[in-house]
Amino acid sequence: MTVLGEAVDISSPTLVMGVTGLAEQVGSTGGKVAVTVLAILGAVLATWFARQAQTRLKGFGSPPLADVVASMVVIGVFASAIAVIVELWGLSNEVLTEVQSFSLGSLIPQLIVTTLIVVGAQVFIGIIRRLLDDLMGSSNAVTRHQRQVTYRLSQLLVWTFALFIVLGIWRVNLGGLLVGAGFLGIVVGMAARQTLGSLLAGFVLMFSRPFEIGDWVEVGQDEQEGIVTDITMMNTRIETVDGEYVMVPNDVISSQSIVNRSRKGRLRIEIDVGVDYETDLERAEELVLEAVDDVSVILDAPTPQVVYKGFGDSAILFGVRFWIERPSARRYHRARTDVIGAIKRTFETEGISIPFPQRAVSRREAMSDDDADLRPEPSAGGDE
Repeated sequence: MTVLGEAVDISSPTLVMGVTGLAEQVGSTGGKVAVTVLAILGAVLATWFARQAQTRLKGFGSPPLADVVASMVVIGVFASAIAVIVELWGLSNEVLTEVQSFSLGSLIPQLIVTTLIVVGAQVFIGIIRRLLDDLMGSSNAVTRHQRQVTYRLSQLLVWTFALFIVLGIWRVNLGGLLVGAGFLGIVVGMAARQTLGSLLAGFVLMFSRPFEIGDWVEVGQDEQEGIVTDITMMNTRIETVDGEYVMVPNDVISSQSIVNRSRKGRLRIEIDVGVDYETDLERAEELVLEAVDDVSVILDAPTPQVVYKGFGDSAILFGVRFWIERPSARRYHRARTDVIGAIKRTFETEGISIPFPQRAVSRREAMSDDDADLRPEPSAGGDE
């Protein structure tokens, strides 16, 4: 083998003490332990400085390039620390021997290649995350939840590929492993059908996007209604009007109807009002629109409307329709309260009554003697 430009026989006794002579300079065990600790601390400190420099480099150049440079520096620092420790404890001869007779059947080369693959996979995953943030972060069509799921899928694929390479290096029988994994997958699938259903439903929700975080939704016949606060691969968290958090499995959501009241950024509200039959309907309509116009939470466009709906038992019914922006449960109830109060005050000021159902109760008077003679006589089969 060639060391510093000269041919050296690694089997000769002159190389027993190492390549750099560090083992000779530090002869005591305590000194070797101290140097080993200093090498590890130096590697950790150098890693911290590399991360700080990485943050500064992102402001001057491409963030993915800064990640690659910082990762290569960290790998180089730790490789240097390992080389110093190996040389310090007199293991360099064994390492050089294994490297010269390199084969996938040797233990040390297998460990070295496995370490490089694991580190490389971690670096590659960091680059993928940075690229996803840069490419999808500025797009309104991709949500934070979708970026997170995409990153998790990429991470799973990279680690799976790295695992197969490592298993191949260590000469593991992949055929038998795949067969065993297949049977295990069948057993796990049968035992966790609901969990897998929620997982698949999470992917469906991710791509169909019926709602996003912050939307006001109503799910199914159970009327699980509230603001979506979190979406995971297994369930969706909804905060109700009462401030309670409800965890709804994704498979339940995907199998029921979903009402998204925040999709268009505005919501129409309708309130039913009834007036007396003797009321001037045109005047009542004008007063209602004036009352609604004074409510601040209502949008000017589309304009509020009054729609006649029918004849009630004691009133003529019509609906007052208006719109609010950024709909939420709190704004919804506030708008209804303000509009009902404004209409009530306006009708009271103008003398328009809002009728309510009434029922007249009367009592029959006692029968006279003449009426008593008209009573039917009991039948012959009755009691005496």
